[in-house]
Amino acid sequence: MAVGVFDSGLGGLTVLDAVSQELPEVPFVYFADSSHAPYGVRDSEDIYDLTCSAVETLWDAGCDLVILACNTASAAALRRMQETWIPENKRVLGVFVPLIEAMTERDWGDNSPPREVAVKHVALFATPATVRSRAFQRELAFRAIGVDVEAQACGGLVDAIEEGDMILAEALVRSHVDALLRKMPAPEAAILGCTHYPLMKDIFQDALGADVKLYNQAELVSASLADYLKRHPDMYGAGAQSRFLTTGDPKKVSGHATRFLKREIGFENA
Repeated sequence: MAVGVFDSGLGGLTVLDAVSQELPEVPFVYFADSSHAPYGVRDSEDIYDLTCSAVETLWDAGCDLVILACNTASAAALRRMQETWIPENKRVLGVFVPLIEAMTERDWGDNSPPREVAVKHVALFATPATVRSRAFQRELAFRAIGVDVEAQACGGLVDAIEEGDMILAEALVRSHVDALLRKMPAPEAAILGCTHYPLMKDIFQDALGADVKLYNQAELVSASLADYLKRHPDMYGAGAQSRFLTTGDPKKVSGHATRFLKREIGFENA
């Protein structure tokens, strides 16, 4: 009954932690494509090919349902995968849907015309590839009108977090927030559009100000997954145990992951 969770690196562990707490009885297979990380600086074709390969690895590990716990993969690859590649007996879900449902206060299946929502000025912090894709703005426009989204590409931040250099990561967060605020001086809400960024949420909040609402993707995804599996129990895969897979050096990745989550994590070769 395993479910797959994929990220180019370790950021998706924030999502894994949340879904594991929400669904403690479910084994999760986590796959980090560490040898190709970060995806945020790659072009869309490269991201698509790498994401498809990663998803196939998780299918082979007994996961019929895979969560792309990677905003870059969700933005650059997911729609194309769903339209042209994924077989009928498999599912691949991204991290944008629960976020947009929360922001617009409407279900994804609600096909009524776009309408005004409470939040009018939104800051989006994401990788360069996610910003280039404009996927968040496109999906939001299907459901909401009158929302001004200002995106800030946060170059270097994923690398700093993956390497555990929190001094550099904090400096980068404050620099990127300053750049965003020069373009949008008074955002009402902020989206941390990369699963690595919640580890720096207190710094983001401090730099943005206490009155800016931060959307927590990990919590939104975990609640959404629990609801999805309740409605689609047939999507539990055949896998029976939790595993951590990587294309990188398992020992090195395990060390970074253990520091990342502050508990022992052991990766094996994918």
